[in-house]
Amino acid sequence: MADPWDEPLVHPGGISASRLMQMQFAPLRHVVPCYVVEGLTVFAGAPKLGKSWLALDWAHSVSAGALAFGSLACEQGDVLYLALEDNPRRLQGRLRHMRVNNPSERLTFHTEWPDMDGDCLGRLQAWIDSVSRPRLVIIDVFAKVRGINSGRETQYEADYKFAAMLQRLAIDTGLAIVLVHHTRKQEADDPFDAVSGTRGLTGAADSVLVLTRDVASQRTVLYGRGRDLEEVETALEFDRDTGRWSILGEAGEIAKTHERRAITELLGRAVEPMSPSEIADALGKTRSNVSHLLARLMQETLVQKHAKGRYSLVTPIHSVHSVHSVSVESEQCERSDRGVIPLIAPVAATNVVTNPRHPDPTDAFFTGAA
Repeated sequence: MADPWDEPLVHPGGISASRLMQMQFAPLRHVVPCYVVEGLTVFAGAPKLGKSWLALDWAHSVSAGALAFGSLACEQGDVLYLALEDNPRRLQGRLRHMRVNNPSERLTFHTEWPDMDGDCLGRLQAWIDSVSRPRLVIIDVFAKVRGINSGRETQYEADYKFAAMLQRLAIDTGLAIVLVHHTRKQEADDPFDAVSGTRGLTGAADSVLVLTRDVASQRTVLYGRGRDLEEVETALEFDRDTGRWSILGEAGEIAKTHERRAITELLGRAVEPMSPSEIADALGKTRSNVSHLLARLMQETLVQKHAKGRYSLVTPIHSVHSVHSVSVESEQCERSDRGVIPLIAPVAATNVVTNPRHPDPTDAFFTGAA
């Protein structure tokens, strides 16, 4: 089929809507299902939170055709990882710690690379041309390759210019480029507003991922938003014994599971039925939220309502633990009114509740993590 862009146009450089609708495009490729798609992704998080461990997991999983997060199957392809804050010794140590016993020849590391005022794009294009299935480039961190502001442009214009150059390369070559970046120290109501720099960087990107740590719950959440990416809000857990992140489930549902368990445990210990206000005061929750959860628990016949609007458990406390699990299957993703939710093997909610402080990737060996 002839390329419509090569046909004569009435208005050179443009294309009519009717001709556009005749064009055929290859399906959009998800490099890491649900999280990383072709194009430019900005992946931001606080220093030492574990971004580099997650990026390395993606790199290994794609290069080996393995499971990212231990649960999401990746199509195999060539990967270039620019570990510009690391050295070969540290990279080897991390791979060994992650128990990567047979690393793929498709994964290439560099610890030095020219910036965008130099030959950064030329070197990237040369690597793309040198491999058979270029699929993923990770630049860790973006600040190491970002060019210098000329002084004749605003910070926003400079951020947008450098990010747009990488975005164009990713789109033209059909691969994913991930820029590992930092977040600001100041907290933001919207996690995407916490990305360091101006909005020129996130504005030029196709997708933005933000890894955050919720201080109150001690839970790590990965937020995602993009032009071709359904919005995600995923609770993660870091296993420092293997140096890998795993998916607990949709963050909102995990939080509800925690609250549901707190209510059932409280009612299990109570001598007499309790009112929603008493439960809310005991748990430090709002009465409206507790009432909503009680209604859900009643529908599931886990609690029963008594006179004067008081509640108790239907079953003894020792049998409550078995009913609180994140019931999701080991498929890739599903769509819901909350966007795309990655589906993984069942994870018991007791793991979430009994370990309110997940292992910290900044401890001991992990202090090198970005």
